[in-house]
Amino acid sequence: MKINSPQDLRKIKSADELRQLAQEIRLYLIATLSKIEHAHFSANLGVVEMTLALHHAFDTPNDALFWDIGHQGYVHKIITGRRDELPKIRTKGNISGFLCRTESVYDDFGAGHAGTSISAALGAAVAAQLTKSSKHHVAIIGDASLASGMAFEALNHIAEFQQLNLTIVINDNYCSIDASIGGLSKHLNDLAKENNANTLFSALGIPYSGPIDGHDLDALLTTFDTCKTLGGLSIIHCITQKGKGYIPAEQGAASFWHAPGTFDEITGLTSKSSKKNRYQDVFAETLITLAANNPKLVAISAGMLSGTSLNKFKQVYPERCFDVGIAEQHAVTFAAGLATAGFVPFCTIYSTFLQRALDQIIHDVALQNLPVVFCVDRAGLVGHDGATHQGVFDLSFLRSIPNLMIASPCRVEDLQNLLYTAQHGLSHPLVIRYPRGQVYEKMEAPHFTKINFGKSRVLRHGSDVMLLGLGTIVNELEQVSQYLEEDYFDAGICDVLFVKPLDEAMLHDIFSRYDYVVTIEEHVLLGGFGGAVAEFMVDHGYTKNLLRIGIPDDFVEHASPSEQRLALNLDAKGIAEQILDWLDQM
Repeated sequence: MKINSPQDLRKIKSADELRQLAQEIRLYLIATLSKIEHAHFSANLGVVEMTLALHHAFDTPNDALFWDIGHQGYVHKIITGRRDELPKIRTKGNISGFLCRTESVYDDFGAGHAGTSISAALGAAVAAQLTKSSKHHVAIIGDASLASGMAFEALNHIAEFQQLNLTIVINDNYCSIDASIGGLSKHLNDLAKENNANTLFSALGIPYSGPIDGHDLDALLTTFDTCKTLGGLSIIHCITQKGKGYIPAEQGAASFWHAPGTFDEITGLTSKSSKKNRYQDVFAETLITLAANNPKLVAISAGMLSGTSLNKFKQVYPERCFDVGIAEQHAVTFAAGLATAGFVPFCTIYSTFLQRALDQIIHDVALQNLPVVFCVDRAGLVGHDGATHQGVFDLSFLRSIPNLMIASPCRVEDLQNLLYTAQHGLSHPLVIRYPRGQVYEKMEAPHFTKINFGKSRVLRHGSDVMLLGLGTIVNELEQVSQYLEEDYFDAGICDVLFVKPLDEAMLHDIFSRYDYVVTIEEHVLLGGFGGAVAEFMVDHGYTKNLLRIGIPDDFVEHASPSEQRLALNLDAKGIAEQILDWLDQM
């Protein structure tokens, strides 16, 4: 069946034909996504019928759909003219895995982080009310996203408005990447078991309907057509199944089938190799080892147990591992509360999500100088997740916060020793940044030693230029120095390790030895590590030549990590070429 737009879809009047289309889309998703290493899978299988019904009932793009995050947006992309582009999704120069306003007129709001759909839809619906527009607005939000603080704030605000054409569709599949947690999840589960008019939503003044079977096209079409006809405000509670229509995904672990990598579409057997350790695995396994001798050590995740590998920690220490759901602000202040009671909280949040809790980091942790350890996963470039998920801004907003210490290790051994040192007790809160991806060092049983905070490590001295590297990009600098040597420049290398406090003794020594200094980081240049070194130069009256290498003032779109580094000249050859061009101009 050839559907190139929602207009084509709305020409179909038979529910049987729509069911046939749903089956064709599901088979196309399975056949296509099984061949893509970096696609989101099971969530999209779960929203096939719901997406068809929404576009059939509402007059998109005149009516607006606000999707919460993009994991459930692939079917929407197929229906809105991007079917043939799906095989190249999340690759350089091709369509995003998330919703993107510049990509399609049907993408009414960009969605990469969860919990935004109700707020955005409410804003657009109020704008329509102010301009006397009769267009309809639909927010589609998952049950796990619904528990985020932002979603609650929007639901509370809705009560202030009357006669909005706003429908909120809850896509309730009992999980996000991992199982949904908390009282709201229990409330939705109770509603799914029995018809109860006394709902949280009714108490907030929002008419509630459901739950309905999110795979029953007849029920969905009837419900959404009624919403369109009657207008006004409503919540529709739909029960769906992640992985619907593909038995391995229906029966397997939700966290695995969320983004399984390539697999055999017939057998469901994955071709993903999991032999190599990832930084998140090193983090979690080290924490497990340390927790055996420290009963005060606790771990916190904001809806990312498997993503941070804290699911491993939870298996060993279930009472000392807390998944607070998609609620980064709460995670940080919850950790602060634990710290006041003498516990050692390791608050583990992706870099891109940590920015959602900036106020709590400043006010609830740093201002009170509480010894919370922030384990910042996915620091640096993250590849196919693209602009919404790059971990390249955290230094810029963290570096200015008093009391906060910030470390970015280049070696696994240093990551382990930072964790070891932190659990012995801290005089200040600590940020430990580490990247996404596999560890290629040979893994040995850890022999823990304490880290001296604020101390760097000069790996080699040179006679011409000093390379100051932060984080795992330091591992590229030996090759960079070899490229420089081919042009007769002798480069020193320093693993800075700490952005805050800076190793001022080391910097004084380097600026007394070298006229040419280069800072190198996988982070935006504005407010980053290079900026800290430049500030040090100015503050101490040095008039040396400084080159800062990093990410320019722009968003980095989706591509493989190696493609991103190549485009940004952050591979070894690109770094060397930047340095040589600079030295040639001196």
